[in-house]
Amino acid sequence: MTTIVLADDHAIIRQGLRGLLETEADFQVVAEAGDGPSAIQAVDMHKPDVIILDISMPGLNGLDVAQRITKHHSDTRIIILSMHTNESFVLKAIRNGASGYVLKASSSDDLVVAIHKVMAGDVYFSAPISQRALALYVEKARSQTADDPYESLTDREREVLQLSAEGFTAAEIAEKLFLSSRTVEMHRSNLMAKLDLRNQSELIRYAFTQGILQVD
Repeated sequence: MTTIVLADDHAIIRQGLRGLLETEADFQVVAEAGDGPSAIQAVDMHKPDVIILDISMPGLNGLDVAQRITKHHSDTRIIILSMHTNESFVLKAIRNGASGYVLKASSSDDLVVAIHKVMAGDVYFSAPISQRALALYVEKARSQTADDPYESLTDREREVLQLSAEGFTAAEIAEKLFLSSRTVEMHRSNLMAKLDLRNQSELIRYAFTQGILQVD
């Protein structure tokens, strides 16, 4: 039996995915999550075989969730569910440990095939992401990791970045992360310096270009 966690901030999408996957006799959806922190908690609790992750989620985006799962739960296979064919999203998914990248525009069978593939130790990326392109993506992802300033951010700085981009104040972020407002301001100052950002407008623009925030 393949155990699965579904992580998407839209309940109706999770319901549709659950209905699809539970028609497969060897699939069991053990938990759902509507935001990044809840997705990590679900994996910590259930240790599923597979997590299906939307990129755009509140609290912590799917790509950062993938990185943490790869670090702490290497046996859990990660499939990113996305509307984007953009190279930068595919590269980040590979860099952060994803074994699959399924487009939301794909047929329902695509996701089922992806789960079987990653459980067999293979990778699966939806068309039009060809196998040749995938090989180039992997090579490029490995070579670019050290050059991406986002990779220099700590886990806490990434959390503060996302919550700041979502519009939360330092006091609100401090309450969510169980920190002092002064510590939040320190993390925000550090991440702004690392990313060469000067104000909130630039931070929000950066969050959109990096896929941390998306327009639904």
